[in-house]
Amino acid sequence: MTAHIPYGYRIVEGKAVVDEIQAEQVRKFFEEYISGKALKVAAENVGIKIYHGSAGRMLRNTRYLGEDYYPAIIDQELFDRAEEERQSRANQLGRVRELQGKEMPAVPLHFTMGRQTKVIYDPYEQAEYAYSLIESEMNANGTS
Repeated sequence: MTAHIPYGYRIVEGKAVVDEIQAEQVRKFFEEYISGKALKVAAENVGIKIYHGSAGRMLRNTRYLGEDYYPAIIDQELFDRAEEERQSRANQLGRVRELQGKEMPAVPLHFTMGRQTKVIYDPYEQAEYAYSLIESEMNANGTS
């Protein structure tokens, strides 16, 4: 498998075409995974030698559904079933991180600054001087 060309395709005269042997392996890989096999086992069962992480990326690769450059290898239903299975397994294993309701601190958008009275020729020292003149920071809502 070439790094930038998804497994199941080859390039012929500048166009992506389906490699029917590999495409059938891709379809069977999706089916094996949906039937309950582990990623690496499902891939090995259909003759694809691949690492676990790469197999997971294959399951999420929307190019297999077809797009401008790549013809479809699988249909939306098969892709969705695999994604549901992947999400279900992640939930069962506690590998889903829910976003917590933490509020992000407000980022200061407005500053008040004293008047610059010195000119320093070193840009780093000039910046340090300018930052030292900041008197207050205001949030978007006008509070300090």
